[in-house]
Amino acid sequence: MPRTPEEQATIDRFSNTYSFGQLDFMLEIERSVCGCDYGGTSWTTREEADGVIVMLNLKPGQQLLEVGSGSGWPGLYLTKQTGCDVTLTDLPLEGLRIARKRAATDELSGECRIFLADGAALPFRDGWFDAIYHSDVLCCLVEKLAVLKSCRRVVRSGGKMVFSVIYITPNITAAACEQAKAGGPPFVESPASYPDMLQEAGWEIVDQIDQTAEYLESIRRHIAGQKSYANKIAKTFGKDEASEKFARKRATVSALVNDLLRRELFEVVPAI
Repeated sequence: MPRTPEEQATIDRFSNTYSFGQLDFMLEIERSVCGCDYGGTSWTTREEADGVIVMLNLKPGQQLLEVGSGSGWPGLYLTKQTGCDVTLTDLPLEGLRIARKRAATDELSGECRIFLADGAALPFRDGWFDAIYHSDVLCCLVEKLAVLKSCRRVVRSGGKMVFSVIYITPNITAAACEQAKAGGPPFVESPASYPDMLQEAGWEIVDQIDQTAEYLESIRRHIAGQKSYANKIAKTFGKDEASEKFARKRATVSALVNDLLRRELFEVVPAI
């Protein structure tokens, strides 16, 4: 489907992020923040990923779809830990290339398939997947409702979806909303609440878990990591971009401390 210049710019930016994410010092920052080293862009920690395994009841023989999988975190980890088969989908090709290499070296017991695919128009038949997961993806997309509907179509009856998302706290002032946007992901604004969009897309909420405090601590650990490697970051990205990265993270901390941004984990099933 057609993309706006802003959407394409976001895809291009993520592609560059995945490339730089494989640098040694970037992987070290990721280990200190999330406990993994895939070069990912979400804020899912290893502890959270282990909880997702339980929520989705993943096991050998099941078909797991990860939407917006990037370089493979945590989809490859989920299949490595459980033996389920995983299908990774995303649009930045660079992330998928990195995921393919990682899948080849991780000695997965389950099968891994990788597709260049738009989450709003998934190229799979109806009811194919037992479980679906996406991590901080909807807040980086415009077509949020379309993605939720597309996921609903490809999940089987009795299946389940778990996803994390960052969103602007409801009922705040216009000025506060602008502050939240300054510290949030590219398309953090939402046309409706996630519970309302889930209902419209044919999902029923089983659980809704607040991960805001954990997200704030991850951001603070990330800032500490940035400070530790400040010279390497400036050399790699240039002083202006490095300065912008620090400023962005500080804006995120400010928004979280002032309760302008939230991060939640949703567990949902197809509505009857």
